[in-house]
Amino acid sequence: MGLKINFLGTGTSQGIPIIGSTDPVCLSVNSRDKRLRSSVWIQWDDISFVIDCGPDFRYQMLRSGCSHIDALLITHEHADHTAGLDDIRPYVFKQGAMPIYSLQRVLDNLATRYAYIFSDVDKYPGAPSVTTRQVDPSKPFTINSKTITPIIVEHYGLDVLGYRFGTFAYITDMARISEEEKQKLVGLEVLVINALRIAPHPSHLHLEAAIAFAQEVGAKQTYFTHISHKLGFHDEVSKSLPKNIHLAYDTLTLTL
Repeated sequence: MGLKINFLGTGTSQGIPIIGSTDPVCLSVNSRDKRLRSSVWIQWDDISFVIDCGPDFRYQMLRSGCSHIDALLITHEHADHTAGLDDIRPYVFKQGAMPIYSLQRVLDNLATRYAYIFSDVDKYPGAPSVTTRQVDPSKPFTINSKTITPIIVEHYGLDVLGYRFGTFAYITDMARISEEEKQKLVGLEVLVINALRIAPHPSHLHLEAAIAFAQEVGAKQTYFTHISHKLGFHDEVSKSLPKNIHLAYDTLTLTL
């Protein structure tokens, strides 16, 4: 099968539409302007990975038809990337404890917020179980024979993990990246990177910066994610982009 990328969500922390908003993008009837919180499901041969489990996780899993997850990879601890953690229960009940990979700081944060999941003391029988795996950002790690390269980016002073799977890399919530980490992106077929809005932002790439970064990395194709309503209408923005740079959208699938 090779590598198949399923975009479960491509929106920023509030999603699109925003609750109660009368912004024209939020009122759009175009399905590509409706964005759940950012997440992807990666099928690599017979191995299944999901990156992040935000508040829309349950619906994303139902919509995608994902019936098995070998590992959950977390980029960072913010709620739009982790608030759906309890909904791993159906997978745990079928498969056993869910392996979760991230930085130790993130695992510690989740263990505090979801103590009933991470603790084995007087565990409620209906609670999900996890096994934690600390990611060392200085070296690749292996899951079920597949090698994954972690990439550290900066998000308003917070280290956030991106991940490279073969010739595909996924990065979200990035404002800056070091030259050393940038070298991990050489030779990509597909890069996914965040592009929050038109105007500059202190903790995310905005559209101009995301385009410049994509062109510098030089992947054959780049897709933008973690998009807010302030980027504009999907179809209009798409027409303005260089030919090998695209806006991702919910339910988009790519095969490498």
